[in-house]
Amino acid sequence: MAATSVLFTATPVARLTTTTPSSSRRNINFAVVRCMTQDKQPSTDTSKTPTTPTPPPPPPAPKVSTKFSDVLAFGGPAPERINGRLAMIGFVSAMAVELSNGQDVFAQISHGGVPAFVATSLVLSVASLVPLFKGVRAESKSSGLMTSDAELWNGRAAMLGLVALAFTEYVTGSPLV
Repeated sequence: MAATSVLFTATPVARLTTTTPSSSRRNINFAVVRCMTQDKQPSTDTSKTPTTPTPPPPPPAPKVSTKFSDVLAFGGPAPERINGRLAMIGFVSAMAVELSNGQDVFAQISHGGVPAFVATSLVLSVASLVPLFKGVRAESKSSGLMTSDAELWNGRAAMLGLVALAFTEYVTGSPLV
């Protein structure tokens, strides 16, 4: 709230000299008086009025590194996400082939599954790395039911499921289904 002050200014306009009957001269000055209002800026003196401290500005968003060594670092965004995506595809594929042909995981790998695995791994890895090298993170694109955290947890479950499937088939010596 700005305070308002009143400013008076006097400007001399004319000087009139008169002669009185007693033959003395008298000088009369005329002036124009103007009255104006003026808004004052709030005082910077904080001792008179208490003020609330202004909150500090929010910290800037952390800059996303697109260096190869940062993206593929142990704690970087790529390794767990790519491995999780590969595990989800691998688990679903292994179960689908097992249901259709009755082959266990080891039979699928030994009967020509390696080239399909390598091709799928390359395509999925490149498709996952391109946005990361452009600075786009999965967290910025996730909303609703399909979040980046849900993808990580599903990938972790698929990794454990694929290992459990292979271990169970190895111990029992037969396909799970």
